[in-house]
Amino acid sequence: MKPRSFTLVGAALLSVVPLLSQAQVLRVGLAEDPDILDPTLARTFVGRIVFSAMCDKLLDVDEKMAIVPQLATSYQWSADSKSLTLKLRSGVTFHDGEKFDAEAVKFNIERHKTMQGSNRSGELRPVTSVDVVDPMTVRLNLSAPFSPLLAALADRAGMMVSPKAAAAGGANFGTAPVCSGAFKFVERVAQDKIVFEKYANYWNKDKIHFNRIVYTPIPDATVRLANLRSGQLDFIERAASSDIAKIAADPKLKVSKITEIGYQGITINTGKSDKSQANPLGKDARVREAFELSLDRQGIVQVVMDGEAVAGNQWVAPSSSFYAKNAPMPKRDVARAKALLKEAGVTNPSFTLMTATTSDAQKIAQVVQAMAKEAGFDVKIQSTEFASSLKLADQGEFEAYILAWSGRADPDGNVYSFLACKQPLNYAGYCKPEIDTLLNDARTKLTTADRIKAYEQVAAQVQKDRPIVYLYHRNWLWAYNSKLSGVREVPDGLLRVEGLKLN
Repeated sequence: MKPRSFTLVGAALLSVVPLLSQAQVLRVGLAEDPDILDPTLARTFVGRIVFSAMCDKLLDVDEKMAIVPQLATSYQWSADSKSLTLKLRSGVTFHDGEKFDAEAVKFNIERHKTMQGSNRSGELRPVTSVDVVDPMTVRLNLSAPFSPLLAALADRAGMMVSPKAAAAGGANFGTAPVCSGAFKFVERVAQDKIVFEKYANYWNKDKIHFNRIVYTPIPDATVRLANLRSGQLDFIERAASSDIAKIAADPKLKVSKITEIGYQGITINTGKSDKSQANPLGKDARVREAFELSLDRQGIVQVVMDGEAVAGNQWVAPSSSFYAKNAPMPKRDVARAKALLKEAGVTNPSFTLMTATTSDAQKIAQVVQAMAKEAGFDVKIQSTEFASSLKLADQGEFEAYILAWSGRADPDGNVYSFLACKQPLNYAGYCKPEIDTLLNDARTKLTTADRIKAYEQVAAQVQKDRPIVYLYHRNWLWAYNSKLSGVREVPDGLLRVEGLKLN
């Protein structure tokens, strides 16, 4: 989006609310346009940023990634860890005035599990039934102990929508979503803006200091920053790492750095569609190994992220207690890469690398292209609008895809849906029953030590098969008006609106 067009959009928005002072409208610049605004179907990081203002969850996470109450005030596991009882917050209503209670929770959990196209079904797979214990108490029954459940309920699987509105909206609910958060949906113009207004009956309304929020997708980081500096925006997510020094030096701006719990990687179509076998990269693990060996992760971190990231080769960072030390990070070895290609009988393999149009993704693609060329790869770059790229990934209409995952409090959220057979986020089409067994085993174990044993076996096999080439774990880089206070630095990368104030 060009700066000029955004200025016009900003002017139009301000004209809609002439009676409101500028301080009463929070203007947020997003790196992408979210996909559908339905927590059951959604899958984008920017969508989670938007949801954080609109859709409260049963639980949340704090700055130290500890589980904290939100719509549930407390929880208790059964002695056998096969049921979870939640006490619910009283006095909460959805944006349509409907009451939030145990029946609403039951509806939402069942919707997450059974709705066609749900991206939450895998996150809640062990939940076999939901009991309404009393109007404000609900019990989730499990087929087996399930360690990731609390973390799932602290994200989209725990988001509550109005049962009445969801039933009426059906598959189109995301075009006019109704939740129970601090702000309610007003309008959305694709690739242009998403507008929310304050919900007057919000249970925690004393901590809400804005009347409206306007989210504007601006893929170009330079343009996002220009609009922040000019006063068109109050906050931008994912500022360019190359701009951080000058942002920090500007007294009118502030910057936050938060180490993410997710990863940046390249997903390879190894079984999603016929395209997997039409290209040597998808067909032969030796070619994928050669591709990985052509890459210098630390070099990518320095060039693309200006050092604002940690190189990695797994779904969690090397500093994580769940990092599998038996699968260490491969070093760049161009000679070995060439030898593997020769062994595979492949000369100058060519493939298309799909990437979103965001600034970071473009830089990654260009650096990967240059590095891989030295080993004999001909990498063609296909730049695609983000939501469109996800649709193509769903359809298997790609060969390799640069895709970041924002991460979850529990490592299961970073790996299960991507590597377990036929899961909704398994864009690679990777499927090995023995991996499914290990991933499910890791879910049922209650200690880190027991879970890491299963993850070590998964990591060892994934390092051989390479359906995903993990690259690094970035810092979330936020820039915002220095008058904006109450910004909380939570590693999930979401902007929490409670307590935010323009002084």
